[in-house]
Amino acid sequence: MGVGRIEAAVHGGDLAAARLRYPSAAEPWVDLSTGINPHAYPVPTLGADVWQRLPQSDAEHRLLHAAAQRYGAADAGSVVAAPGSQALIQIIPRLLEPSGVAVLGPTYGEHAASWARCGHRVAERRGLAEIGVASIVVVVNPNNPTGRTIAADELSALAAVLAQRGGLLVVDEAFADFAAPGVSIVPHLPPATVVLRSFGKAYGLAGLRLGFAIAHPGLCRAVRAELGPWAVSGPAAEVAAAALADAHWLADVGGRLADDCRRLDELLLMHGFELEGGTQLFRLAKHRRATVIADVLGGAGIHVRRFPAQPSWLRFGLPGTDEQWWRLAAALSAAAERT
Repeated sequence: MGVGRIEAAVHGGDLAAARLRYPSAAEPWVDLSTGINPHAYPVPTLGADVWQRLPQSDAEHRLLHAAAQRYGAADAGSVVAAPGSQALIQIIPRLLEPSGVAVLGPTYGEHAASWARCGHRVAERRGLAEIGVASIVVVVNPNNPTGRTIAADELSALAAVLAQRGGLLVVDEAFADFAAPGVSIVPHLPPATVVLRSFGKAYGLAGLRLGFAIAHPGLCRAVRAELGPWAVSGPAAEVAAAALADAHWLADVGGRLADDCRRLDELLLMHGFELEGGTQLFRLAKHRRATVIADVLGGAGIHVRRFPAQPSWLRFGLPGTDEQWWRLAAALSAAAERT
């Protein structure tokens, strides 16, 4: 089935492009354009054999068991590991016949692009009441970039409707690790539902490239078949299994992130922003001169996320060091003199 050209989604994290745009900016750059935990999990030392051999089945089993325990899945058989949740976003649309897809937006642009690329009829909708006759619905929960959450019982009711239509509910929980209890739908996974989880964001190890799909057995088998063998590297499996089992680290860093969010909110309000939303890993703020502010920050070597469709919005990740906090505050003060 022929598909028209799909425009590439805009993403944060591209420091090479930022350096080209602001060649005289201060180094090192402070990248606040992503929602990645700046306080990364300490990577354990790995033996040389982990790097030298193909990924082993027992290591994958330990990883899946740790993920099932961490996310509240029924068992390891309902979890599929992939080289990043982005890979799953692209794979799942290939597994279903072209259909009507409603994506709750505005949200992460790769969802709509991936479904459209596979010939599905995609429409952005602002709420569950607007999905109409779509048989596939995509919800990012908590949402990126607004931080909006939808209660698990509402999503379960929607899943039941979609199951009757022979459809699928896709819930992207990439930012659910530090959300309020009860936000995740995984512990009471309804039929016709797949949940995506991102490892790298919460654990500050985005370069590891690891994500999970959580679903009932039939869909899990289809996703595994599409991924093929050795989808996740041996080092990634070893590191993530240790991290996912470390509940104390997650609780400690969650408290630190909450403090960081309060500090960032105060800083943004002090400089004339209105807070639009966010999660414990990023804040979305609004300013009438957001474009000017982003340019001043870029000139100071600070990369924030812009939104071409919403020019008054800027998304700020969390600084990770005292120096980064100082540089952000100084650049915002300089921007205030321009606005």
